[in-house]
Amino acid sequence: MTASPPPMDDDVPRLSRQPIRSFVLRQGRMSDAQTRAIEALMPRYGIPYRAARLDTDAVFGRHAPVVLEIGFGMGVATAEIAKARPDTDFIGIEVHGPGVGNLCKLIEADGITNLRVMQHDATEIVRDMIGEGSLAGVHVFFPDPWPKKKHHKRRILQPAFVTELARRLAPGGYLHCATDWEDYAMQMLEVLRAEPLLENSCEEFAPRPDYRPLTKFEARGLRLGHGVWDLIFRRKG
Repeated sequence: MTASPPPMDDDVPRLSRQPIRSFVLRQGRMSDAQTRAIEALMPRYGIPYRAARLDTDAVFGRHAPVVLEIGFGMGVATAEIAKARPDTDFIGIEVHGPGVGNLCKLIEADGITNLRVMQHDATEIVRDMIGEGSLAGVHVFFPDPWPKKKHHKRRILQPAFVTELARRLAPGGYLHCATDWEDYAMQMLEVLRAEPLLENSCEEFAPRPDYRPLTKFEARGLRLGHGVWDLIFRRKG
């Protein structure tokens, strides 16, 4: 007979290692400026991945609410949000080099002090580095929709990961997701509704809050009649 496994505690990760990735590294061409930004600025504004709980007070040099953004793309909206909310600290996660380099440039150019960057798989960062009940919010804006049905299993907002995100939220903390793919929006709504730690802030979808900037791509889509769906769920007290 084998021994029973030891009980889990807050220092032991609960998210299993996932063989299915929610991203593919299609880096594209890195500009010289983006390459230089990563080399010169990531040591200053980046947080390296390590399998240990992150001390955000030490990272930012103060105690403040922390919001985690997963998949910031080129980082333009992320920088705008951080500038508009100076009393909150932000950690942006992105695996693609051009976006990482671009956000580093924006942080440097605009003197943004409340924003740091991580270039690593978000599921591993959440599992290994983010303590339970430590986040004021999580942003997941326009994640890869993986539109083919056979690829839906790669979508990042799966039940197991949503549970881990919910556990990282403090009571009253929020999970804000947005997508311009209607079928993904409906799947998000179904998954978030099924998570017992979360409650919807609206009956179904939420109006876009002022803190989420309207991107040029999104504005063009809206002019063409395309939909955008926001969902804002909160951690139950």
